[in-house]
Amino acid sequence: MSGNSSEARLGLAPAGDVAEAMPAATPQGGDLVRRHRLSTRLWHWFNAFTIFIMIMSGLMIFNAHPMLYWGQYGADYDHPWFEINNTKTTGYVKLGNVKFNTTGVLGLSTYPDGSVNDNAFPSWVTLPAEYDLAKARRWHLTFAWLLVLPYVLYMLWSLANRHIWRDLAPERSELRPRHLWQDVVDHARLRFPRGAAALHHNTLQKFAYLGVLFGLIPLMILTGLTMSPGMTASWPWLLWLFHGRASARSLHFIGMSLIVGFIIIHLALVIVVGPFNEIRSMITGNFRLPRERKPSGKAEGAKP
Repeated sequence: MSGNSSEARLGLAPAGDVAEAMPAATPQGGDLVRRHRLSTRLWHWFNAFTIFIMIMSGLMIFNAHPMLYWGQYGADYDHPWFEINNTKTTGYVKLGNVKFNTTGVLGLSTYPDGSVNDNAFPSWVTLPAEYDLAKARRWHLTFAWLLVLPYVLYMLWSLANRHIWRDLAPERSELRPRHLWQDVVDHARLRFPRGAAALHHNTLQKFAYLGVLFGLIPLMILTGLTMSPGMTASWPWLLWLFHGRASARSLHFIGMSLIVGFIIIHLALVIVVGPFNEIRSMITGNFRLPRERKPSGKAEGAKP
C-alpha cells in the first residue's frame, strides 16, 4: 500500500478493530474508511438470519388459526378484526368489514407440485413449507432464544460503550421540525449524505433503529411471552399489560408486520444507495465514502 493512498492516509485499522478508530485526516468522498465494528457486523448478520427464521416459522404458526382478535379471548365463533381465509374457490384477506380478494397469494394458493394450498400464507414464505404446527413451534421457540440472548448482550454492551448515545440518539438540532422535514424531503428525492457526512446516521435512520431496538423487539419478546400459558402463570401481569392473550397475539402479528416493513425499506435503500459498497461495509467493515456532488451552474465563488 502506497504511503499517499487514501487508505494509508486514513489510517485503516486491521479487520475487527473498532469503527471509531479516527483517521489521521478528515475523510473525503472516495476514501475507504472503517465504518462498522466487528461486533456490530456479527450481530447484524446473525440477527438477519434469526429474524427470517422466526418470521417464516411464525407465519406457519399463524396458519393454524389465521384470525386475530382483541380482548381476553379468541375463538372460531368470535369476530376477528383481521382474517386470512378462503371460500374453497377464492382466497381473501378481511380487515374489519372490508374484504380483499387475494387468490393465488394469500388464503388460497398452490404448492410447487401444483396441488392446492388452502393455508393463509403460501408455502414459499413458511417454515416448514408443508403444514406442520409442531415443527413450526420448535423452530420459532428455539430461534426466539437465539434472538433474545444476543439482543440483551448487545444492548448492555451498546449502553456500556455509549454506542446508543453517540451514534443513535438524535441531537437537539435534529429534532427541530424544519430539520426533520428536510430529512423527509431528502429521502423522498433519494438525496443521501455524501463525503464524511455519510459516516453518520441521518435523523430518520436514528428513529428507525431506535424504534426497532427499543420498541419492536421488546414488544415482540413481551407479547411472545404473554402467549405462553406457562409464562403467564408465573407472570400474570403480562395478561394485564396486553389485555389478554388474544390481544397479545394481535400485537405480536402487527409487530412482525412492522419488522417486515422495516426490512423491505432497508433493503430498498441499500439497493438505491449502492449494494456493493453497503454490503461490503457490513462484511469487512470498510466503506467507500460517496463522492460529493459537483456544484451545478456557475463555478464556486464566481460573481453573478
